[in-house]
Amino acid sequence: MKTVGFIGTGNMGSALARAAAKSKAADRILLSNRSPEKALRLADEIGAETAENRLTAKESDVLFIAVKPQMLEEMVSGIIDVLRARKDRFVIVSMVAGKDIAYLNKLFEGIPVIRIMPNIPVAVGGGITLFTAMENVTAADKEFLKKLLDASGAVSEIDERLLDAATGITGCGPAYAAMFIEALADGAVACGLPRRQAIEYAAQMVIGTASLILQTGEHPDALKDRVCSPGGSTIQGVRSLEKDAFRSAVMNAVIAAYEKEF
Repeated sequence: MKTVGFIGTGNMGSALARAAAKSKAADRILLSNRSPEKALRLADEIGAETAENRLTAKESDVLFIAVKPQMLEEMVSGIIDVLRARKDRFVIVSMVAGKDIAYLNKLFEGIPVIRIMPNIPVAVGGGITLFTAMENVTAADKEFLKKLLDASGAVSEIDERLLDAATGITGCGPAYAAMFIEALADGAVACGLPRRQAIEYAAQMVIGTASLILQTGEHPDALKDRVCSPGGSTIQGVRSLEKDAFRSAVMNAVIAAYEKEF
């Protein structure tokens, strides 16, 4: 019997709670939030229970912490005695931005902690959640996390030293992808296509291209070459992108986001 708890039911916490409910891996889901009404609405939606922080901390085998960074220490101070008193094994899963494993280890006094970084598309089951863990987190703990979040999209373990570089793509990338889709749609609108259709077609094209790369393992450059027929329209579009330093601009965006972390 597994009880999974969430302290914090904001956008990301709610998205992962929905994924946990879909997975059927948990026998019981507890939700806590500063605004009880928000937790209650989500509980009604996914078939969970609401509880105050201390009860959720006491009874959860896997305890998700989904509060804002500036609220973390105050929240933990209200439950740390409950966590200390527990004799059973449990794991904390932190999705608090900017708080690394060393900090979390000290804050939670050596309790096993997994640090996760989900992205916005987890809300529709198409996201990716990166995670890194303390040494006292077991393989079974990690496998359960993967099973629990499977409905949210991909779940991938990564060395913490690479986490900032990876989130420059996974965490910030949805903004860049949205800008790319908008730009494609703007171009099509300029050529006469209605806005609604332009956005729909551009978004579906991005989904399909990404799925093709993931399913076939084909290098993006090889796929680009397959679409670029000799003397065709696509290679002229690629030439225009190269003239405007498209790839360099995207690379610089990822690097800028990475450097902002330091």
